[in-house]
Amino acid sequence: MKLNELKDFLDTKVVQYNNPQFLDSDPIRVPHLFAKKEDIEISAFLTATIAWGNRKSIINNANYLMELLDYDPYNFVLSHNESDLIKLEPFVHRTFNSIDLIYFIKSLRNIYNHYSGLEGIFNQYSSDTSTQPAITKFKQIFFELTHPKRTTKHISDPAKGSAAKRLNMFLRWMVRDNTTNVDFGIWKSISPSILSCPLDVHSGNVARKLGLLIRKQNDSKSVTELDSLLRKMDPIDPVKYDFALFGLGVFEKF
Repeated sequence: MKLNELKDFLDTKVVQYNNPQFLDSDPIRVPHLFAKKEDIEISAFLTATIAWGNRKSIINNANYLMELLDYDPYNFVLSHNESDLIKLEPFVHRTFNSIDLIYFIKSLRNIYNHYSGLEGIFNQYSSDTSTQPAITKFKQIFFELTHPKRTTKHISDPAKGSAAKRLNMFLRWMVRDNTTNVDFGIWKSISPSILSCPLDVHSGNVARKLGLLIRKQNDSKSVTELDSLLRKMDPIDPVKYDFALFGLGVFEKF
C-alpha cells in the first residue's frame, strides 16, 4: 500500500475511533471526571502511570485512586500531611503499590511548588521537534527527592531505550485538541506536531503489518521510526494515528 493510500485508510480509522463513544472502555474516562486544569492533569498522569494490564482493572483502580484522593487530586497533592497519606496504603495495581503512590504524591507537590507544575516541565525541556528530551528530564526532576529505589521503574526514560508508552499517552491526552471531546488540549504551550506515538504491543503489531514500522522491539528507536512516517502523513497532528493503530489492534484484531 502506497503512503497516500495508507494515509486515507488510517484517516478513516481515526474518525472512527477518535470518538467519545469509546471513552467508557478507555482509561482517559477517569480524568474526564474533572473540570479544573490541575485536577485533569494530575488524575491523567496517575491514571496513565497505572495504564498497563487489563483495561477494566486499570479503570477500576484509577477510579479507586481518585476516591482515595477525595476526588480532589490537586488539593490533596498540595495540602496533604503525613496522616493523610495513611489512607493510601491499601492501594495496589499490579506492581504499583502504596509505597510508589505515596512518593508520587510527594513528588507531584514538589513539582507544583517549584516547577510550575507538570506542564511547566514538559514545556521547558521539550525540543523544537520532540517531547522525548522532556520525558528524560521529567524523570530526573521527579526523583530528585529522597525516594524508594523500587519506584523509579514506574517512570520511563527514552534516553535509556524505553518507548515511554504511558508518558507519551499522557502527553497526547494533555496536548491534542479537544475537538472530538476525547483528548483535553489543555496544554497550549506544546505543539501536537512534536508528540510521539504511545507505542505498545497493539499499535506496534498493527504498524508492522502496515509497513509503518520495521524494527521488531517496542523501544525508543521504534518510536522514532514510527514518528517519522506518521509526521509525513500529518505534520501538524501525527499522533492522531494512535487512535487508528490502537483501534485496529484492540477492536478489530487487525
